[in-house]
Amino acid sequence: MSRTIRLVPPSVARSAEYLDCVADFAGTAIDGAGIRDPQQPPIGERDVREFVAARLAEEDPTTELPEGWVHCTSRWIVDAETDEMLGFIATRHRLTKYLLDHGGHIGYSVRPSARRQGVASAALAIALTEAQELNIDPVLITCDEDNHGSRHVIEKAGGELEDVRDGKRRYWIGEGPRPRA
Repeated sequence: MSRTIRLVPPSVARSAEYLDCVADFAGTAIDGAGIRDPQQPPIGERDVREFVAARLAEEDPTTELPEGWVHCTSRWIVDAETDEMLGFIATRHRLTKYLLDHGGHIGYSVRPSARRQGVASAALAIALTEAQELNIDPVLITCDEDNHGSRHVIEKAGGELEDVRDGKRRYWIGEGPRPRA
């Protein structure tokens, strides 16, 4: 089964869908969501409003960010037919040393109940197009060494494995010069 998806900006209007999606992760890591602690995600009305505002502000290159943070385009993955929220994907506009070694340009998570349905592949394809529009070339994408599903998604998208660092497989997509540490 393959789903048709679209990527939408975070929105307070989708708070109920956001909360349902986050609950599906049951406290596990939610890459690409901007949630710092999956054990304590923003769930109160005020927290969700602040969370959404922060994700949207990170896109704006004029927004001053804390030390070590980079501008980022956050999107929520939704089913194009049912409008169900399926996960999160984020494109970081540049790399820090940490992102070069561990996080990459694009991070994503698909809610457990929607995995193995083509959601991650479709979302990554759209995010790669958006990265191109941001003049990010090449794009670095990482995944845990034991995450075979994500590994397959990245390789299917054309990812070329550079190496493995601290349990993270590091893949490049694109023809541009690769940044060095």
